[in-house]
Amino acid sequence: MNQEKYAIVDIGSNTMRLVIYFREKSGRLKEIENVKSVARLRNYLSDDGILVEEGICKLINTLRSFQEITRHHKLEEVRCVATATIRHAKNQQEVLQRVSEETDYSMRILSDYEEAYFGYLAVVNTTPFESGITIDIGGGSTELTYFVNRKLINYHSFPFGALSLKKQFVKGNVPTVDELNELRSYLVDQFSSLEWLSDRKLPIIGIGGSARNMVQVHQERIGYPLAGVHQYLMSYQEIDEVNTFLQSLPFSELQRVDGLAKDRADIIIPAIETFKGLMDIVKTDRFTLSRKGLRDGVFFKEITKDFGLSVFPNVIEESFFELATDYNIDTDHVFYVTNSTMEIAHLLNKVGLTTIDKNESLLLKRGAFVYNIGTYIDSESSSQHTFYLLANRTIDGLLHKERLVLALIASFTSKAEFNRNVGQFSEWFSKEELYKYRLLGAIVKFAYSLNATKRNIVEHIDLKEKGNGLLFIIKCNKDWGPEQYQVEKQKKHLEKVLKKSIDVQFSV
Repeated sequence: MNQEKYAIVDIGSNTMRLVIYFREKSGRLKEIENVKSVARLRNYLSDDGILVEEGICKLINTLRSFQEITRHHKLEEVRCVATATIRHAKNQQEVLQRVSEETDYSMRILSDYEEAYFGYLAVVNTTPFESGITIDIGGGSTELTYFVNRKLINYHSFPFGALSLKKQFVKGNVPTVDELNELRSYLVDQFSSLEWLSDRKLPIIGIGGSARNMVQVHQERIGYPLAGVHQYLMSYQEIDEVNTFLQSLPFSELQRVDGLAKDRADIIIPAIETFKGLMDIVKTDRFTLSRKGLRDGVFFKEITKDFGLSVFPNVIEESFFELATDYNIDTDHVFYVTNSTMEIAHLLNKVGLTTIDKNESLLLKRGAFVYNIGTYIDSESSSQHTFYLLANRTIDGLLHKERLVLALIASFTSKAEFNRNVGQFSEWFSKEELYKYRLLGAIVKFAYSLNATKRNIVEHIDLKEKGNGLLFIIKCNKDWGPEQYQVEKQKKHLEKVLKKSIDVQFSV
């Protein structure tokens, strides 16, 4: 995969999508086109399993509109995959032939295993979960996987999706109380048939448009202050509150709900009932959205085929490599300063002034790696750019709160700036947590001032208590004048957090 652009056509039972990606210098695939058509092919599947002519024409015409875009981008090879509706169609060979003859595309029908596997692959390569259960509810099928230590253990494809559930249980646009009870009873029976689901107490990771719309509705209702939906957490109660709100609305208002696509208004409630039913069986209170799904899984498999390893060894390391490449981070400088940062933290722990534990040490390392990354945009306002960039950019492997903590540490310049950044998020953290993040930010800032000229001149750092204050002894291998100036200028931030005066003694 050495070309710059890649495209995939995803033929689902409810929607069809064309997504075009651009391969950035880090190797990351960035969406540059995402075209959706609500074809609802599942509605053209007859009772005896034939995709009727009207449905085939809908498919062909949509693909022809997509090919105008792929031709514009001069894409000769476009992956085209189809899922449940085409898979279940008894005349699938006719459909395959028609697509091949009448469009630019050669359609591949995914098996139920492949559909589940690609979703699982996207989740384990872009989220922090070592073990969990994925659910991808489409229009005509629902795929579940169970993975432990990032290895796929079980999968199952149910022959129902949001569209088919609506068609089977809901006569109008919104379900009645009796229809909801029938739907819930059916879902309990279906999920209970899988012994490997019961009482797992693992996080549920939702994939697909219905899960994404549910999250978007919740974010709109609470005025969520961060950008992005990938790796967004919801509790059972929060899902239930969204469900109750949506069920309270007449269909005309449901279609206008912020965050909910109008074409999903009639199928969102059956989808959310499915998520709740699964959470009940698994006995979990944790639901997370993965915006990465089947399409991403297809590319992960393709990208890694030459390495014989489709699951990335470490999701967060991959993400930080992408950050380093995309924002021209000087890794030699960063690794050097990170070592100084950890040495300072160790010395502060040793004299009993701090209790920086293993998890906080990891935060220090990550914060030091991306410290002041906003200089890539503008050096004069680098702190503000650093905070906004890290708080609002999707970082695979970091949940939203973890992303915010990283932003607070990496953008630290002063107590006042820290307080401004944390302002609207203050309720997310305890006073003790905020103190610790400010401490970690001050340590990183102090360590960076010791390598102000990026010459890597510090050979050793020692710390002694001096009366009521502290004495840092810095051994260097070259003239330390510029570093001394920066340290004297910046040490006040660490002094304020520790409530100790700090002297710094340089020597050769």
